[in-house]
Amino acid sequence: MSPQSERVTLRVVVYSDDSGTRRQVIEALGERLHPELPDLEYVEVATAPILLDHLDRNTVDVAILDGEASPAGGMGMAKQIRDEYDPCPPLVVLVARQADRWLADWSRADAVAHVPVDPMELSRTLVELLR
Repeated sequence: MSPQSERVTLRVVVYSDDSGTRRQVIEALGERLHPELPDLEYVEVATAPILLDHLDRNTVDVAILDGEASPAGGMGMAKQIRDEYDPCPPLVVLVARQADRWLADWSRADAVAHVPVDPMELSRTLVELLR
């Protein structure tokens, strides 16, 4: 077995109905977030039922949820996931307005980042969450 095949990966689900937002998240984080953390593997999800299917199959290590997603917003999905899944993967909610921070707190997300995505902010947020 080669060292490459032995590498551990974290499966990151990126939930947004906007493919541009999903692309921003993936490009901001890249494949290797930090030397002390596993490589990242992404699953792009555009609908709540598919997101929940991944959670049901226990294939999510981290979820990044777009608070502006429609029709099911990321904050509502974070609240539902936190209430219904045990164990619950770490949850990051993306918010467009600083004033929405209280909603992200209500959702019981583990962390908050902003859209448009700031690569430094999102990377720092995820590293702090995963360490």
